[in-house]
Amino acid sequence: MTFSLVARCADTGMFGIAISSSSPAVAARCAYTRAGVGAVASQNITDPRLGPFALDLMQGGMTAAEAVAGVRDQGQFIEYRQVLAIDAKGQTAIHSGPKSLGIWTDAAGTNVISAGNLLANETVPQAIVNGFESASGHFGDRLIAAMRAGLAAGGEAGPVHSAGMQLCDQVAWPVADLRCDWTEDCPIEAVASAWDVYKPQLEAYVQRALDPREAPSYGVPGDE
Repeated sequence: MTFSLVARCADTGMFGIAISSSSPAVAARCAYTRAGVGAVASQNITDPRLGPFALDLMQGGMTAAEAVAGVRDQGQFIEYRQVLAIDAKGQTAIHSGPKSLGIWTDAAGTNVISAGNLLANETVPQAIVNGFESASGHFGDRLIAAMRAGLAAGGEAGPVHSAGMQLCDQVAWPVADLRCDWTEDCPIEAVASAWDVYKPQLEAYVQRALDPREAPSYGVPGDE
């Protein structure tokens, strides 16, 4: 009931994940990034412990493949889980348990891997990878383009209701963490609209955290 991608920006070193599902609040349960380390999606019948666990393993020096193997060896009910990861070198890996739901498959490219379950067809992850690799602009723009491509290829077998995108870059918190937790309309477009608003302010929010004395004005009434 989910399709997603995890990716690395070769130019900036940023990591990101974008995800959508028929389930509510998918990004709150499935999306994990860590600056300088990687990104992980823990999906299908989700165990939210697996994302931070995989990131801890990669932070300790493991590759994405080694971390996913660690998840496979130590995770509970791993036959129900789908976990995809990318590491600091852009290497990717995935575990899809045999009890993943419906049509489930994956596809990998340069600095990107996509996977899904309960898909409309087997072409969706490859469409997501192609969408990411062919897009230009900000890293976040490329993640949005990839999700749109996956949706255009069929997406999930049923309607999707939630989506999210998370980016990390240099600091200890996500520099963008945008979600649509439930809608009867297209959640990917809701996240895309939020990104259009957030993108020009992303660096300012980081600067306000690090040193507000050097940050730009807030641009709101009363901040004269």
